[in-house]
Amino acid sequence: MILGKIIGIALLTVLILLIDRFLVTLPHISIGAMGIFGVALSLFLGFRNNAAYDRWWEARKLWGGMVADVRTLGRHMTVFTGNCPARGRMLSYVVAFAHLHRGFLRGVVVRDEIVGWIGVNEAEVLLAHRNPADAALRDMADQVSELAGQGDLDGFGQMTVSQTLASLALAQAGCERIAATPLPFVYSLLVRRTTYLYCWLLPFALIEATGGFAPVFAAVVAYVFFGLQAVTNELEQPFRNVQNGLPLDAMCRTMEISVAEALGRPVPDGLAASNHVLS
Repeated sequence: MILGKIIGIALLTVLILLIDRFLVTLPHISIGAMGIFGVALSLFLGFRNNAAYDRWWEARKLWGGMVADVRTLGRHMTVFTGNCPARGRMLSYVVAFAHLHRGFLRGVVVRDEIVGWIGVNEAEVLLAHRNPADAALRDMADQVSELAGQGDLDGFGQMTVSQTLASLALAQAGCERIAATPLPFVYSLLVRRTTYLYCWLLPFALIEATGGFAPVFAAVVAYVFFGLQAVTNELEQPFRNVQNGLPLDAMCRTMEISVAEALGRPVPDGLAASNHVLS
């Protein structure tokens, strides 16, 4: 993605070097001045990179918390309801919730993934909502209410399971907040423009300082700055299916494995990385 930019800066440096040597003497910029400029740019890049990584790490903690909540819900249902059919239905719905939440964040269709857990009719009903994951949580809350009304879940069990559902809802809301609130556009614009300006001016400082090695140095600097910018762009939106995005598919599969083992169903294999990338 950044290879074209690196090559472009290197070719620009070659062009400036040839013009300066064989056609007309171009203005030379002090390497010290460019060093100060580079420090300022590094501060901008560092601030934006830290802000983007904070978003990525918070999203990872929220999804890690959901994995823990799914496992906790399985134990709670075993403790309070035993092996009644309601336990299997509740745990199947929590897997559907995870897939629906992933689909909502990534803008992908997850119908095939949830049909095997809750059935075609229930899947269609949930997918008809604007926020299917939230609808799945409401259905799970209804199931808790029905169990309590039938006497299959005592008051303490109802409170405990409800707290786990509330934790899932809190994690869901946190992920939606991250997805709906990108970093301020002015940060991205300022860093982008400053990076290009620095790389365009750098050859005028390298002509005298490095001579024929100027294109190499310019390419290395461009690689560092444009590379950091590209990584930050991916970390800023952690739910996108990109190399540095969160492996939501793999985490949903982890939940499926936990629930399948709890229900005695065939356990699916964990997802493996493809080209060193886990989706």
